[in-house]
Amino acid sequence: MTLKYLALAALTAGLISANSQADEAAPAPERPNFLIIMADDLGYSDLGSYGSEINTPNLDALASEGLQLTNFHTAPTCSPTRAMMMSGTDSHIAGLGNMAELMQPFQQGQPGYEGFLNQRVASLSEVLQDGGYSTYTTGKWHLGRTEELSPKQRGFDRSFILVQGGASHFDDMTAIISVDPVAIYRKDGKQVEVPEGFFSSTFYTDKMIEYIEADRETGKPFFGLLSYTAPHWPLHAPDDWIDRYAGRYDAGYEAIRQERLERMQQLGLIGEDIEPHLPMRGALPEWEQLSDEQRAREARSMEIYAAMVENMDHHIGRLFDYLKETGQYDNTFIIFLSDNGADGNSPLALPGNDVWMNAAFDNSLENMGRKGSYIDYGAQWAQVGSTPLPYFKGLTTQGGIQVPAIIRDTHVSAPGTVNREIMHVMDLMPTFLDMAGIEHPAPEFRGRPVEPMQGVSLVPALQGEALPERAIGWELFGRKALRKGDWKISWMTPSYGKGAWQLFNLADDPTEANDLAHAKPEKLAELLKDWEAYVENNNVLSGDFNIHYGFETCLFEFCFK
Repeated sequence: MTLKYLALAALTAGLISANSQADEAAPAPERPNFLIIMADDLGYSDLGSYGSEINTPNLDALASEGLQLTNFHTAPTCSPTRAMMMSGTDSHIAGLGNMAELMQPFQQGQPGYEGFLNQRVASLSEVLQDGGYSTYTTGKWHLGRTEELSPKQRGFDRSFILVQGGASHFDDMTAIISVDPVAIYRKDGKQVEVPEGFFSSTFYTDKMIEYIEADRETGKPFFGLLSYTAPHWPLHAPDDWIDRYAGRYDAGYEAIRQERLERMQQLGLIGEDIEPHLPMRGALPEWEQLSDEQRAREARSMEIYAAMVENMDHHIGRLFDYLKETGQYDNTFIIFLSDNGADGNSPLALPGNDVWMNAAFDNSLENMGRKGSYIDYGAQWAQVGSTPLPYFKGLTTQGGIQVPAIIRDTHVSAPGTVNREIMHVMDLMPTFLDMAGIEHPAPEFRGRPVEPMQGVSLVPALQGEALPERAIGWELFGRKALRKGDWKISWMTPSYGKGAWQLFNLADDPTEANDLAHAKPEKLAELLKDWEAYVENNNVLSGDFNIHYGFETCLFEFCFK
């Protein structure tokens, strides 16, 4: 465990007095609880503290008490991110080199492409469980469908999870893809149905509180993973929330984006000279190009999305209130984050969904966002959610992998500040083990060989120190990127990319608008060597991708392809 952290913890707990003799051994500090709160497809600028018009008072308060992170990274999509969070290593090692639903023939059967959290890694929950922690998870799992691959078998004492990548937020148990239309839920490994009156954000929060409370008298610290399915499509909100933003988005994409940009500048999150990078401009419609009916549907979609986000924030506040009332809040390390960028990919691109969504759901304007509807909010609102970054989920641009993230811990040296250190979701496991005083078990755990972690502890950053420079790679759907310090290389097929490596200096150009590949050939060559090492170390496979989701962006009759 970091010695500086130990000393701070001991001081906070009152375990070192001013009169202590130099040769006296200080008692061990109380080990912290750990709470991860993960939103699903929340955009970089979708919280009030990140410039949004959406009301998120509880998460904004969390930022005022902790560190607001502006350089936190995930994978481009959900299950690879979750695999890295749970293993402390790259998704190509942990089993999600690609999403299970989109695994390609050349990837099938290859190590690192199992489509579930594999046994080559020791999961965060397993290691904390063996280290004396109570462990709970509620919400989205997406790391294995069967009971043998459920949280129960990967170190969670209690769990209530959605198996798939998304589902209706109501009690009708409808999933998100026509070829797999029934949502699967598991309680402690066993398949169950959700109760009547279920709404996802309410229920998952209730269950997390229930699990923590049931074990509170044991005195054991806890690790809780609360994985909301909000605001992933289908966009749904309870009746008493659904009209909270009525009329708020009638001004359209451009006006809302400009409002967010100006607030982000006022908050000091971005420079005064930064403009949004909009590579799809001219291909997708601007607000004035839409018909009255189209504008009504687009505005309503965003109203419902905003209601979902505020509703999620409300339930997060309930969890925080519970922790405060029971005296557990100050000893709980809390991180809130999104699992990837805003989602501009249409569910209509999933197999069979174009026919199914039109036939099986009532998506009339009056029923949008209610039970029995299935809508998304489209690429243009997702690009607003990414302000000022380019693109969104599924892409290795910053709009796909740079997410809002907030850490609250009593040992943050400068609460209420912005931290710009480069961080990654695979750093959470090393951080937790560092703070808990638990060694990672590699090379062997529970009778099987396991890989070491690749992430680093974030404890120095909590105390205002710099993190070491390192090369971090990404690959998904054949889209590639690597970042080292301020520099990033990126490769994507047209029309999202050039079909060639691009080079960006993110310190000067955080929106990836100025390709320096030709101007800085030595820096490009340096990062390409790092890329080759990343591919070799993580068994990143190359081949032809034959999928539709995330490979074409359309809105009404307009397409970027």
